[in-house]
Amino acid sequence: MSQIHVNQNDRSALDLATSFLDQLRTRRSVRTFSDRAVPQDVIETLIATAGTAPSGANKQPWRFVAVQDAELKRRIRVAAELEETKLYESRANEAWLKDLAPLGTNSNKPFLEQAPWLVVVFKLTRDDMPDRETDQVYYVNESVGIATGMFLAAAQIAGLSTLTHTPSPMKFLGELLGRPDHERAYMVIPVGYPAEDAKSPDLERKSLDQIMVVDAGHRPNANDSTRSLPSSMAPRS
Repeated sequence: MSQIHVNQNDRSALDLATSFLDQLRTRRSVRTFSDRAVPQDVIETLIATAGTAPSGANKQPWRFVAVQDAELKRRIRVAAELEETKLYESRANEAWLKDLAPLGTNSNKPFLEQAPWLVVVFKLTRDDMPDRETDQVYYVNESVGIATGMFLAAAQIAGLSTLTHTPSPMKFLGELLGRPDHERAYMVIPVGYPAEDAKSPDLERKSLDQIMVVDAGHRPNANDSTRSLPSSMAPRS
């Protein structure tokens, strides 16, 4: 067992949390990327950050495949657009398409080639480390979801832009990337710098009292309704 590290920073926990919030609430999903290069060691550092995530029984049931090869990205785009065409033409019901409308998305996915990197996240259905006593894995979706979120946060802190892309079904990703059967595609994350003309829709974030409850149904500022609450929304420019 090792000693738990305690933050010795002179800044308070609130200062540090607020600083992190200020950086994260400017995050936007980007669908048009610049051709500006991102060094591989940056991607390695982001994935190492994701690897610090907690996981069921410490099985770490994730694999991050970083794709930079142009031809491979093109093949991923072609396969993804085939599935997306089926989604928009027949798989998605009317309500789903209506919810997607404000995002301005369609079956065309040029970002899969534009972004300098595609990081494809796979979840492991069994533990493939040779020194394990069993190959069982636990809470896989929860574990991989946490690691993916940490990757996205790390990219934002690094000044990079990302997009969470989940073409369905995603079996083609394992085939194109030569992954074994026990690795199942979870998400595709284009990573890079936004294009100069990149824009994102003006979406509203729920207020804190809509996403947080204290104890048995109390508002966060129930004891002092005049106290302002932190917001997930970035300040209006």
